[in-house]
Parts: sequence; structure tokens; C-alpha cells
Amino acid sequence: MRRVAVFSGVIVLLSIAALAADYNEDDKDKDRFAPGAAASYKGSQTTDKITMAAVPFITEEQMHTAFGKVNPNKYGVLPVLVVLENGTGKALRLSLSADYIAPDARHVDATPASDVTFIGGSGKPPSVPGSNPLPFPRRAKKGPLNTWEIEGRAFTAKLVPVGEKVYGFFYFQTEYLPGSKIYLTGISDAASGKEYLYFEVPLEKQ
Repeated sequence: MRRVAVFSGVIVLLSIAALAADYNEDDKDKDRFAPGAAASYKGSQTTDKITMAAVPFITEEQMHTAFGKVNPNKYGVLPVLVVLENGTGKALRLSLSADYIAPDARHVDATPASDVTFIGGSGKPPSVPGSNPLPFPRRAKKGPLNTWEIEGRAFTAKLVPVGEKVYGFFYFQTEYLPGSKIYLTGISDAASGKEYLYFEVPLEKQ
């Protein structure tokens, strides 16, 4: 009985060690991607002490840093990193939405990250902004963009404390064009509910 107990204890310790190793590997992987200050990017804007940057990810180096071996551009998806810094002295509440505005004023809605994971797969066509597709088949297969980075690095922040920075990606089914912009809305004072004006941030190559 004692040998069984010792053996069981060893198994438990090994399991804990394995979980800790997995956790540490996840942490290391997430730490690979650490955007700079919003003001450090070309095209950043500051309005009402809120600084916003929008960065189109279009190079292999950018893709590798954020998405590893996956390149969303190859599947018609443009990832745009949004960095928001709160210098207002008040907490901000976010319900951020983003539109891509092409140089010819054409608008493209952001595609939800959960839908991006199906692009390039079978059984479920990608969401096309502005369309009203028929119900998807039940047996849908996710595509090559079904990696944790796509959803894990999407912009999901709902609150920005005083002096803090939040960031994440919006995804657009379009190509990058010089002169394009990102139109962002959905920022308000967490205490009063007062909404801030929209941001129209130029997409500049970094």
C-alpha cells in the first residue's frame, strides 16, 4: 500500500510539473508579441488625451511575430493592430468597432475573429462584410487560420484603467492599400458614460 501511495504521489508531482511547463511555454509564447507605445507608430493620433495607433500587418516579419507560421494575408485577410493608450485621467469603457476605409472611400467591416478561423476551410464560407449568407452547414471544418493567435490576439478589451494601454487585432477581408484608414468608434467615460469622438487613423507601413 505504501508503494502505491508513493507511486501515486510521484504521478501527481509529475502532472503538476507538466502543467507548469505547459503554462510557462504559453507565457513565453504570449510574451513574444509586445507592441510598443501607441505614439511610437507612424500615423498615430491623440485626441482628448487618448492616443490611438492602427498598424497594418503586411510583412512576413510582422506576421511571424504575431501569428507564428500563419500568414493571414495569403487567405485575403488583413490584420490591423490597434493600440490605445488612456491619458485622460479617467477609466475608459470600450465597445470598440472598426471599419476599413479604402482610398476610394469604400468601407469594409471587420470580420469577427471566430469567423476568420473558418476562412480557407470547408463547409462554412467566410463572413463577407455586408452580406446575408444562408445558414451554415452544421458540419463545418475550420481552415488554416484556426490557430490560437487569431482569436487570442483579437481586440477584446472592454475597460482601460487610467494610464494603461490595451491592444489587439481587427481583421478585414481586403488588401492593404496606401492611403487607407481605420475608422474607430465606441470609447466612453466609464463613470459618466459620455462618449468620445471617433478616430480616423491612417494606416501607415511601419
